[in-house]
Amino acid sequence: MFESFNPTPRILMGPGPSNVSPRVLGALSRPTIGHLDPQFIGLMDEIKQLLQYAFSTENAFTIALSAPGSAGMEACVVNLIEPNDKVIVCINGVFGTRLKENIERVGAQAIVIEDKWGDPVTLDKVEDAFKANPTVKALAFVHAETSTGARSDAKILCQLAKKYDALSIVDAVTSLGGSELKVDEWGIDAIYSGSQKCLSCVPGISPISFSDKAVEVLKSRKSKVQSWFLDQSLVMNYWSGEGKRSYHHTAPINSLYALHESLLMLKQEGLENAWQRHHNLHLALKAGLEKLNIEFLVDESHRLPQLNSVLIPNGIDDNYVRTALLNKYNLEIGAGLGQLAGKTWRIGLMGTTANEQNVALLIAALQDVLS
Repeated sequence: MFESFNPTPRILMGPGPSNVSPRVLGALSRPTIGHLDPQFIGLMDEIKQLLQYAFSTENAFTIALSAPGSAGMEACVVNLIEPNDKVIVCINGVFGTRLKENIERVGAQAIVIEDKWGDPVTLDKVEDAFKANPTVKALAFVHAETSTGARSDAKILCQLAKKYDALSIVDAVTSLGGSELKVDEWGIDAIYSGSQKCLSCVPGISPISFSDKAVEVLKSRKSKVQSWFLDQSLVMNYWSGEGKRSYHHTAPINSLYALHESLLMLKQEGLENAWQRHHNLHLALKAGLEKLNIEFLVDESHRLPQLNSVLIPNGIDDNYVRTALLNKYNLEIGAGLGQLAGKTWRIGLMGTTANEQNVALLIAALQDVLS
């Protein structure tokens, strides 16, 4: 016998999704209207403006892609990179590896810069790669590596790309709304994120933004974009223009209501205030973990406040602890990914989840379970 699905509420302190604000859940329940309805076109315009605020950009092409962050990654690659292009791709975790996979699938050459998982991208290695490959078209890297909690210096990396007349493609899935990110000031050409992390929205939407230079590269392509759905030259006509828009796909109407509400909450809090809140709560978490003798994977100088990778103490069963936290406290933390599986936990402090009560509960629950 089937019944309506009503999950047990959880406190989501893993790598994402984060808890969705009641305001955002309320927005989801509003009446569905058509995706070409004049009311909805007005909402899309507001979403664009709010995303420009969140990204700190004036890029005209700033939209919400109707797909999760992984599709945002693919959209940036398939639109800007063509077969036989050379792209420097930085790998210091799982998501750098996924960038490389996307680059190779379009038939481009990936020039790989590897760093230890938990370390930021090494700037000198990137510059050496540019010097050795003068025809490089783009530099692709992860600003906030979700698999490790390491933050790379996006500002300097984008300056290097500009110095060598290359595009910059930046993964900001975990950084948007949680730590400093300035698209225009740093000279980022293409950036993508996700709705389910520091924005505390439902999963399934990917905010993206292209600079004017990136748009020109897209418009001057020699080959067709290999994905029809992700071809942004087609999507542009749905997201821009005065009044009536051309049909491209049926947008996820209610999810975009939710994104609008989450972006409105970010605007009302203030971008710098949100960054500071995440940082302050990270410090509170750090103090509590130190009392439990739990150490961080990432050095403090490039540690993300919103995604905390910590080393599992010797002799502690990874799965037992995470299962006990879930069953006893309805509290979820994340397992390590890839080569860090079984070695780290990933503790998220993102968006609505990032508050003092949750930090205090996690520390007390960990102390209980570990004892």
